[in-house]
Amino acid sequence: MRQLALRTGLRWKVSLAIAAVSTLVAVVLSLVVHNAARVSMLDNSRTVMDERVKVAQRWYEQSRVLGFGAKLDDPQLPDQLKKEAWRGQRATYLEDSGTGTPEVWASVPLRNGKVLSVHTKFQDRFAVLDDLDRVLIIGSVAVVLGGIALGVLIGDQLSRRLRKAATAARKLAEGDSEVRVRESIGGRVRDETDDLARAVDGMAEALQQRLEAERRVTADIAHELRTPVTGLLTAAELLPPGRPTELVRDRAQAMRTLVEDVLEVARLDGFAERAELQEIAVAEFITRRVRAVAPDAAVNVVRDAHVSTDPRRLERIMGNLLANAARHGKPPFEVTVEGRILRVRDHGPGFPEELLKDGPSRFRTGSKDRAGTGHGLGLTIAAGQARVLGARLTFRNADPLLDSGDEADGECQGAVAVLWLPESAPTNTGSFPIIEVPD
Repeated sequence: MRQLALRTGLRWKVSLAIAAVSTLVAVVLSLVVHNAARVSMLDNSRTVMDERVKVAQRWYEQSRVLGFGAKLDDPQLPDQLKKEAWRGQRATYLEDSGTGTPEVWASVPLRNGKVLSVHTKFQDRFAVLDDLDRVLIIGSVAVVLGGIALGVLIGDQLSRRLRKAATAARKLAEGDSEVRVRESIGGRVRDETDDLARAVDGMAEALQQRLEAERRVTADIAHELRTPVTGLLTAAELLPPGRPTELVRDRAQAMRTLVEDVLEVARLDGFAERAELQEIAVAEFITRRVRAVAPDAAVNVVRDAHVSTDPRRLERIMGNLLANAARHGKPPFEVTVEGRILRVRDHGPGFPEELLKDGPSRFRTGSKDRAGTGHGLGLTIAAGQARVLGARLTFRNADPLLDSGDEADGECQGAVAVLWLPESAPTNTGSFPIIEVPD
């Protein structure tokens, strides 16, 4: 059973941490202040009662008058005070039950053997303590709420910078070499986020330089091989007829094709290619080109459309897709025209998982069932030419339950390449429109 993983934002984690610390500090300080005030108030009450019992003693000894509510031999006198009186000591006693206002006693032994005592609760004084507790509670709540607000503010700022950095990093991963994380996060704050942005930008620049160096080396090597391979192909034409000559010519032609493909990939990687636009009718154009390069492929026109595109590059894309289907798939081959959407499908083992996950890559030919021959350049060139046209090229495997003409036997029923032509042509500045692909 799959567990549900809860994902919480950084700002809420910071807010909860600050709120927890604020609550702890507020509770501790409130308890300290409350206890200190209570102890001070009790000590003061005992001091006052001690003064009262001394005054009451003088009054009684001078005029036999009991003041401050004093009593003689009070039967409710606590035992502790009785013991102190037997010893001839004046004393105070605090009777605190833990609930309500504590009662304070004071007693003193007289010359006639009796014990004079006074006691009171000081309710007015301890009412002030209740007011202090209310103030402490209100202050603690205010501190906690202020801590949460501060945590949200700090966490939101940090979270926003990290989200911007993550967005910029994703754009870098998608191939946008002009994006820089430090410029994306902006601001004047210099913290660990800024250090991370500098590190990612440095890594991106180093990677870009390395890729550019590899592209130049690849292009230079392919360019240098072009002349000797052309000479080799010319020399092969001069050989006498026979099987060995055919093999030499076939291998020389394959090498020349490989060199040309490598040069084309290098030009596409340099983002220097621009489309030469013409207005074409998609159905007529695709039907004619498919019949020329793959006569056995069936063309199904669902809906026609007129687009502004580069016919040469579109022909190159369709030719590579059909060649890939013929090399790795199985007949029948189908080309479907649905307005600006073009589909090329075979009935072979389907695309390998690596290609479906990461897209086409040069010199990676896929799994054992589909990759017997080839260099992985055909689909790479098709994807690069689609980018020049401002189009989107996607790959998937046919679903037997959704695609017509297949039996639902639980196995893959072929590979499907879909080319989404844009509604507007690429601009002269080299930017491309966004192609929205439905789910």
